[in-house]
Amino acid sequence: MVEKIGIDAGKVWTKLEEEGRMNVRSLRNAIKLTERDTFAAIGWLAKEGKLTLEKDGRDFYVELS
Repeated sequence: MVEKIGIDAGKVWTKLEEEGRMNVRSLRNAIKLTERDTFAAIGWLAKEGKLTLEKDGRDFYVELS
């Protein structure tokens, strides 16, 4: 399980490096992960201090730090 989260974190990192700041829903659709797997990957990267998280209304946005 931990290995899959690390692989998914790599997908999140790669997509954010390509696109920049993204809405979590758009990010999830772009990398074709479930909501749970997307948030696990975001949590992994956030714990490492590699992401900036922002809430705007009902939406969450992420970008590389």
